[in-house]
Amino acid sequence: MTCYTTGMPRTTFDEPFFKRFYSRTPVHSRRKIESLATAVHNMCTWWDVRISSVLDVGAGLGYWRDWYASNHPRVKVCSIDVSEYACTKYHHELRDISTWRPSRAFDLVLCQSVLQYLSNSRADVAIEHLAAATKRVMYFEVPTSSDLKHIVDRRSTDFNIYARSGEWYRKRLTKHFTHAGAGLWLSKTSGITLYEFERGCKL
Repeated sequence: MTCYTTGMPRTTFDEPFFKRFYSRTPVHSRRKIESLATAVHNMCTWWDVRISSVLDVGAGLGYWRDWYASNHPRVKVCSIDVSEYACTKYHHELRDISTWRPSRAFDLVLCQSVLQYLSNSRADVAIEHLAAATKRVMYFEVPTSSDLKHIVDRRSTDFNIYARSGEWYRKRLTKHFTHAGAGLWLSKTSGITLYEFERGCKL
């Protein structure tokens, strides 16, 4: 496990952070998230999963919630973030997935670029909480140590994070989920059946 800066990764995300990574060179633009949300929701439909509830962990600017409000207004979205700034400005609940275990499960859980900010022990707990929160499907995105070396753009990516291998995450996720590829993980209690080539392959 590597921390790419001399200090501990930040645990609060203030206004300068959001301006740095979401204004000038956004990590994920609204248009990109809209495309991703469409794809994820439609894959759930393909699996005959009716999405009526969504938990967005690390909701940031609230693009997922906005997409659901515009396209599927009957879906109830719970958006949470550890940033007091984001919660105030974008109207999320102030929650930390490494300490908060939801009391109910959601049809779809979204966890995009969150766990790299947590230490190993906190990330372990967070994955357990994500599993408990996922009734059917989870969309999970996190940069791995390989991604940081070979793929991500340093101009638009925060490197003040913990870098872990993909195997580190897979080992923990596969206790609770079946990997369907493209960031999609199906709860082992979801009842969803996949063909062999629908499952994600371990590289």
